[in-house]
Amino acid sequence: MSNPRINFSGNSPWEPLVGYSRAVRVGNLIWVAGTTATNDLGELVGPGDPYAQTMQVLTNIQQALFRAGATLENVVRTRIFVTNINNWEIIGRAHGQFFSIIRPVATMVEVARLIDPQMLVEIEVDAILPI
Repeated sequence: MSNPRINFSGNSPWEPLVGYSRAVRVGNLIWVAGTTATNDLGELVGPGDPYAQTMQVLTNIQQALFRAGATLENVVRTRIFVTNINNWEIIGRAHGQFFSIIRPVATMVEVARLIDPQMLVEIEVDAILPI
């Protein structure tokens, strides 16, 4: 196989139990799973604060991309899941701090809830490395 699949783990204790990876790279393509605002100990950062949570989520994504050999500049799509769409400007401002120059395509949708009721934001990204 010329482009082997490489799985990258994160800090979630759920990854082996549920059967997923933080990121998967095949050739020059990288997918980062839905990522929430947890720190290296698996604790939620910024309870009640959508801005702080978004900043932590994007920091976690940046770290996952780095482990997979990429940077934020390689991101071509973000999908943002929020529990309250009224927070779109706050969440969008944090997203813009990471992506204002890169400007990937982006989707933001409201969902009924995330896996932990204190989680307000979950983001997944797709990235492409130059060939």
